[in-house]
Amino acid sequence: MLSGHIKTALRRLPRVAASKASIQVAHPWANRQEPATGRVLAAFVAGAAVGSALCEEPEQIPPKVTPGVVRPDLPTFSFEEVQKHTGAHKSGTWVVYKHGVYDITKFIASHPGGTKILLAAGNSIEPFWQLYAAHNVHKILETLRVGNLRDEDVKMLEALRKERYGDGPYSKDPTRHPALKVNSSMPFNAEPPAELLMESFVTPNDLFFVRNHLPVPEVDMEKYTLKISGVGVRHGKQVEFTVDDLKSKFKHHTVTTTIQCAGNRRAEMSGVKQVNGLSWDTTALSTANWTGVLLSDVLASIGITDEDSRHGECECDVGENMEACDDCNAVIQHVQFEGLDADTEGNPYGASIPMATALDPRKDVLLAFEMNGEPIPRDHGFPLRVIVPGTVGARNVKFLHRIVLSSEESPSFWQQRDYKGFPPNVDYTRDDYWKFAGDSIQELPVQSAITEPKNGSIHFVDDVSDSSFVTVKGYAWSGGGRNIIRVDISVDGGKTWTPAELHESGKRQKYNRAWAWTPWELDVEVPPGTKKLDIMCKAVDASYNVQPDTIAPIWNMRGVLNNAWHRVNVSVEQSEDEEIDEED
Repeated sequence: MLSGHIKTALRRLPRVAASKASIQVAHPWANRQEPATGRVLAAFVAGAAVGSALCEEPEQIPPKVTPGVVRPDLPTFSFEEVQKHTGAHKSGTWVVYKHGVYDITKFIASHPGGTKILLAAGNSIEPFWQLYAAHNVHKILETLRVGNLRDEDVKMLEALRKERYGDGPYSKDPTRHPALKVNSSMPFNAEPPAELLMESFVTPNDLFFVRNHLPVPEVDMEKYTLKISGVGVRHGKQVEFTVDDLKSKFKHHTVTTTIQCAGNRRAEMSGVKQVNGLSWDTTALSTANWTGVLLSDVLASIGITDEDSRHGECECDVGENMEACDDCNAVIQHVQFEGLDADTEGNPYGASIPMATALDPRKDVLLAFEMNGEPIPRDHGFPLRVIVPGTVGARNVKFLHRIVLSSEESPSFWQQRDYKGFPPNVDYTRDDYWKFAGDSIQELPVQSAITEPKNGSIHFVDDVSDSSFVTVKGYAWSGGGRNIIRVDISVDGGKTWTPAELHESGKRQKYNRAWAWTPWELDVEVPPGTKKLDIMCKAVDASYNVQPDTIAPIWNMRGVLNNAWHRVNVSVEQSEDEEIDEED
């Protein structure tokens, strides 16, 4: 039960004056009525849009400033005073984080998701940071600081947070392998060490990179069903399948596919100019054997075929009420997926793929229930994950519980306002940057990277005056199922090149259905007297797409789609034992 002083605070909270239409752009489910106790913590509804928007702010905070602590140089406000600043009547828009009071009025006017930030107006955003504590958003918020919140109000809000959310939405996340390099803990995002990534063609489940946008859900299998609805589905009705239904009614297929995050190698792109997003290294990708049923088979079982997507046909009679039959008049162009991972207001992660991809059995789109011969682990989508081979990881929706057939892309934030490319001349300093956003990313470009040796490592030789050999290893992959036909290696900064040996496991994949990576390896001779190796790689796919040589021409403010030549620098030094022998 809520204590008396908290209930009093809740009763005094004003409703947020935000446009429902604008909310529906990213979160169409957010326009339902909020319970009274939810309004003090309304920032949750803002979802990832708020996180992304705040993260885009290019300003830097003064050094040695900890966000949310008391600032003696600023005035102190009561929570009641903060509540007067909800954006209405030119009052400005204020929010609270711990002891900090922040004026975000100008910020929300020029950033995507600004209307959603209004949902936190006059309230605490502490619970929001529990969901989106990534990308240094706290530091960005601190640049907007206008004052301090009274101690008694800070304690009141903290008591409410603990009473409602306990230890936090991430408290029931699964345990993870200690070898993973963690890029953010809430939500959890991590990648395996490069030296372990290519130890086997298929990545062990525990070392498979983890990309979460929200807390990992706990699923009650007694209640779980996959729901399919939308255009052409039995006069607007919903069809449901349990996992056991899928296993028993449809033929099982196993597809070996590499899943790569759009932000793979983002850290390198930040080296050219700062970008927004998690600082992924070269291992935000992994490969697994996924077992499940073809999405095309499941859709065919409910009467959805390629003809429906091309002609928009349905079973409605001409004489029927056309308003009730509007869904049949639309052409099915997209398949939307929703996961069970959601914020506390129920807004789920969502994405979509073109209907042509979903219905083509040669695209091998799976509703998968096994990963490497085991039930899919929680971090990777239990109990059901859509696997879209050759497509960016963001469309391989985990914890799948709903499929919607539509003439439109998914309305989710992650489809509409994220995972898009931008030209290199556009950054967040422009108020109009969003008009330059490209289409939603689907297939990824040709890619390769070096996993051994590590950047900054030392290649020891017995005698620097003699030649030696260094073994270079890595992976190559291309979106859309395009086979890798060549990987070129240079150890002299690109002056000379030598083709690497492609492993059979990658080479023997079917033409234009090469869903998995191609490991490669090369023993490279190090000439006598060499002191430094500037090693780089570039891959060529079956369409003769080749990686660009540098990052600058493909730089984009979101840090996605980095497929420039990968480079590592290695020093060549004489081993200590040999040096001692010479002294003797």
